[in-house]
Amino acid sequence: MNATPEKPAAAKKAVTKKATAKKAVAKKATAVAGQAPAKKTAAGKTALAKKAPAKKSTAKKATAKTPAKTAAGKTPAKTPAKKAPARKPESRVAMVRRARRINRELAELYPYAHPELDFTNPFELLVATVLSAQTTDLRVNQTTPRLFAVCPTPEDMAAMPPEKLEELIRPTGFFRAKTKSLIGLSAALRDRFGGEVPGRLEDLVTLPGVGRKTANVVLGNAFGVPGITVDTHFGRLARRFGWTTAEDAEKVEADVAEIFPKSEWTMLSHRVVFHGRRVCHSRKPACGACAIAPLCPAYGEGETDPEKARKLLKYELGGQPGQRLKPPADYPGRPAPPMAPPVAAS
Repeated sequence: MNATPEKPAAAKKAVTKKATAKKAVAKKATAVAGQAPAKKTAAGKTALAKKAPAKKSTAKKATAKTPAKTAAGKTPAKTPAKKAPARKPESRVAMVRRARRINRELAELYPYAHPELDFTNPFELLVATVLSAQTTDLRVNQTTPRLFAVCPTPEDMAAMPPEKLEELIRPTGFFRAKTKSLIGLSAALRDRFGGEVPGRLEDLVTLPGVGRKTANVVLGNAFGVPGITVDTHFGRLARRFGWTTAEDAEKVEADVAEIFPKSEWTMLSHRVVFHGRRVCHSRKPACGACAIAPLCPAYGEGETDPEKARKLLKYELGGQPGQRLKPPADYPGRPAPPMAPPVAAS
C-alpha cells in the first residue's frame, strides 16, 4: 500500500521538472525574442535613416507634380500647353512673289509716297540728306530755309566760316561733324565738279560725308537714277518682311535688289520708309492697323488689337502734320510747321 502512493509523487516530481524545463526554454525563448526586436528595430532605424533622403526626395517630387488648388479647394483640370503653329518653310519663289505683292499693296496705301526732305535742286537735296543723319527729316526741313538763304551754292557754303555754319545747322545735332562734311563736299563740288552735283554713284561717294545711302537718295530723286535707300526704317522692315537677314546696309541693298526690278527701286524705298515711319515702328508696330498684315511673317510683334493699334499711327495716318514744310500737291496730310523762333532772354 505504501508503494502505490510513491508513484504519483515520482510522477509529480517528473512533471515538475518537465515544467521547470519548459519554463526555462520559454524564458530563454522570451529573452531571445526580446533581443530580436531590438536588433531588428536598430537595423530598421539604420535602414530607414539610409532610405530617408530617397523618401524625402520622392515627397518633394510628388509635391512639385501636385497642381495648385483653387480657392474653392478643388484641383483645376490640367490644360495642355498651346503650341504656336509651325510655319512652313518658304521657297525663294514664294518669298519673291510675296515681296512684290507687298510692294503693290504699299503702292495702293501710299500713292503719294515721296522723299520727305524739302529741296529745289540736287545741291539742296544733297545737303539736306547729309544733315538728316541722326535726326528727323522734319528737323532738317525746319533748319534748311535759313541755311540755303545764306549759302545757296557750293561756292557759298565752301567759303562759310565754320563757326557760322555750325550755328545755322545746330538744331540737327552733331553739328560740328556735319559742318566739316558740308564744307568738305562743297569744296569738292567747286574744285572737282565745276560747282555741280555729279549724277553718278561712283562720283558721289567720293564726297566727304556721302555714302551709298545719301548717294542713292540724290540719284533717285534728283536725277531719276534708280536706287535703294537703306536707312534704319528700310532695313528694319526688309528683315521683318523676310527679304533679308542682313544687318549691314550694303548687304540689305544687294539682297533687296535681287527681288525687285530696277525700275521699282526708288519708289519701293519711299513706300517702305513711309510704312516704317507711320505703321511699322521700331518699338511697337501697329500690327492691328496694318494693311499688309496677312503678308507679314513678323505679324504679332506689335499691338494686334485694332483700336489700340490705330492710336499708334503717325503723321497723316494719325491725323498729324507730315515732315515737309512744302509737301507735294497730292499729299493728303497737313504741312509741317516751321521752327519756332528762339525765345529771347528777358
